[in-house]
Amino acid sequence: MKKMFKSLLVASALAAASLTGISASAAGERYVLVSHAPDSDSWWNTIKNGIALAGKQMDVEVEYRNPPTGDLADMARIIEQAAASNPNGIITTLADYDVLSGPIKAAVASGVDVIIMNSGTPDQAREVGALMYVGQPEYDAGYAAGLRAKGDGVKSFLCVNHYINSPSSTERCKGFADGLGIDLGNQMIDSGQDPGEIKNKVLAYLDANPKTDAVLTLGPTSADPTLLALKENGMAGDIYFGTFDLGSEIVKGIKADVIQWGIDQQPFLQAYLPVVVLSNYHRYGVLPGNNINSGPGFVTKSGLTLVEKFAGEYR
Repeated sequence: MKKMFKSLLVASALAAASLTGISASAAGERYVLVSHAPDSDSWWNTIKNGIALAGKQMDVEVEYRNPPTGDLADMARIIEQAAASNPNGIITTLADYDVLSGPIKAAVASGVDVIIMNSGTPDQAREVGALMYVGQPEYDAGYAAGLRAKGDGVKSFLCVNHYINSPSSTERCKGFADGLGIDLGNQMIDSGQDPGEIKNKVLAYLDANPKTDAVLTLGPTSADPTLLALKENGMAGDIYFGTFDLGSEIVKGIKADVIQWGIDQQPFLQAYLPVVVLSNYHRYGVLPGNNINSGPGFVTKSGLTLVEKFAGEYR
């Protein structure tokens, strides 16, 4: 009798656990990720892959939205539209606090849980009422890169800024200058996002400033044309070259000793983790007690195996 009773208890427990699991996975959670990236920026494919995989694993509906041209006023409207669609949560970049804080605060006030990812700062995330921040503190990453370059003997540089309308990009350049212990001054150029224009602007700057010690690019959009520029003017492999983020051409540059290092902010985690965090928060009421720093990590030639395998997909 005791054995039968024990079996019934076990069966009941398993049934309850099963029902709980069904309830959690079938709750119909829906999360919208809004980025500031234009359609032309392929670096964000890793973000799209991250949110898609998290949605599949957590059994939730996910959407990726962005302003096609990277216009931040357009992004603000997209955040408003996303909030009006009554999702369980919004995951968004905070590329410009002045432009985007209003729509984000309004979303929070309407009852939508928000996580800030990729750009902005932990302090700004708290100010807009977000649950947390997941990303790479941009100034700190730039500063760490500057310290590394200073140790390698760099005293001057060119920062190729391809999205200068985003304050976080300037933070990268400013941090790098501070790490070197110099003023940023005129060492940052607004390169735009057209590959041909970027290449020509880099060539023009280095022609006018031939004693420049280093080049810093802010991602594949500016790194790839810069690689072409350095190949054309004969400086490839001679000038110190560091870059934010990774991509197939950047990996090739690191392997060829043309790029010294790439800063990996692990964008996959920036998209993946917020979906996991929000899903568990809405199902079980659990939430990490702090923000999550996804970077910076420095990728050099000796650590390329997995990076090369998954570059542009998960890295």
